[in-house]
Amino acid sequence: MIDLYTWPTPDGQKVHIMLEESGLPYAVHAVDPEDEAEAEAGVDRPPRSAAADRESSRSTLLRLSPGGALPVIVDGNGPDGKPMTLFESGAILVYLAGKTERFLPRSTRGRYETLQWLMFEVGQLGPALGASLAPTGEQAGRLYQILETQLGHTGAWLVGRDYTIADMACWSWARWHERHGVDLSGYPNVARWHATIEARPAVQRALTVLVDRRRQAQPVA
Repeated sequence: MIDLYTWPTPDGQKVHIMLEESGLPYAVHAVDPEDEAEAEAGVDRPPRSAAADRESSRSTLLRLSPGGALPVIVDGNGPDGKPMTLFESGAILVYLAGKTERFLPRSTRGRYETLQWLMFEVGQLGPALGASLAPTGEQAGRLYQILETQLGHTGAWLVGRDYTIADMACWSWARWHERHGVDLSGYPNVARWHATIEARPAVQRALTVLVDRRRQAQPVA
């Protein structure tokens, strides 16, 4: 069983998608990043009702993830049968792909091309489109054009004919295109790719994870 400490942000949802796609059993522990930040700052909030009770404490999160970064997984059946704890969404995706031998090509070329696009999401797409760095129309347009060009080149997924963790990671941000001020009618390849992923049953299931906790605000990492 995998314990998942998470919140329904793009970084959380990319891991939700991978877990649903791979079929691995997991248990969800909700950690509200706003509550964690306020706790660090010493803000005293009134007690919550039982219905909104948080499942994970600040001390637990900080023990598992330096700095309290989300999401975090604890795999009770990690390498050599020993527990494995991982933070950082990109690392988690690579780990889960290795564990299941799915969604990461086995060929050396395909593997590194996939990791290249995963790093594009981690290093460029996510940070630029996140709330901490609100994108201008030009910034967002440049990033979506990179996706458009690549998807037009492959005619399918980001790394060719196979759906990979790179698609899951980039889609988790691109699904918020309207909030980025981007009309996908101007990016037909992205629109095709976006709709195809959105229609996947596992993706639909993943989007329901903690949906009742989702704020109606610009997503954060």
